[in-house]
Amino acid sequence: MTAFDESLLPTPDEIAFYREHGWWISPVILPPEVLDAAEQGMRRYYAGDLDTPDETWSAPPAEGLRKNDYASLHVDELARLVAHPLIGATAARLAGAASIRLWHDQLLYKPVDSPGTASNVGWHTDRQYWPSCSSEEMLTAWVGFHDVDEQGGSVGFLDGSHRHHISGLDFFSQDLSGLEAQIRGQGHSLDIRPTTMKRGQVSFHHCRTVHGSGPNHGTQPRRSLAVHLQPGDNRFRPGTVGHGNDRLVRRLDGEPDYSDPAICPQLWPQPQL
Repeated sequence: MTAFDESLLPTPDEIAFYREHGWWISPVILPPEVLDAAEQGMRRYYAGDLDTPDETWSAPPAEGLRKNDYASLHVDELARLVAHPLIGATAARLAGAASIRLWHDQLLYKPVDSPGTASNVGWHTDRQYWPSCSSEEMLTAWVGFHDVDEQGGSVGFLDGSHRHHISGLDFFSQDLSGLEAQIRGQGHSLDIRPTTMKRGQVSFHHCRTVHGSGPNHGTQPRRSLAVHLQPGDNRFRPGTVGHGNDRLVRRLDGEPDYSDPAICPQLWPQPQL
């Protein structure tokens, strides 16, 4: 098991903050060399230089937001970022879970805003896209590859929204104000918390926390990896709308096995080699 500084893990007060607000931002926990390698991995992925084949790969669009699922399964540098022990150990503390597995990841590239370029991430919850999961404590670690603030299109959270059910949201919607009106129309206040993060910090949010991001008015594309995480007790729920993982994971008694180590490896505790 890789050694790390346990003082970087969330304290009881920080865990309480996460559970009350639905999100939390770590101190700097990722070293520069891991992020440098991830940047290289992103470039390799977009160039089609993959370590394992990906039948869904296609050249990235020249304009607009890029979102590529499962990139860490195909590029070693991204897999090493996902497996960094402080990501899994932090997630376990926040979720109150004995173990954490990867659910899947999303490689995200938000270009600098320009006329006619759609690059907002609409207000949404991750849980709305995961109906086949039994766990209500899944969470996401968002890793920026560089400093990022609201000007540069950083993620923002609707504070405390994980305690409510808010429907009709959409990751791909460019109409952020329309989604905000819809949230208000369901009787919820719009307490949005924009974020400012230094390179090496990681934001964590609950699967029901409403989040999104506006245009990038900075000077460089926003580059990041969203690492979606599942507690070890998460299972497939029969009779629900499936997920893309269902076509990738092995079957157990005829149902998708979300503990398949090839697709959903255990990240914490780290497996003994």
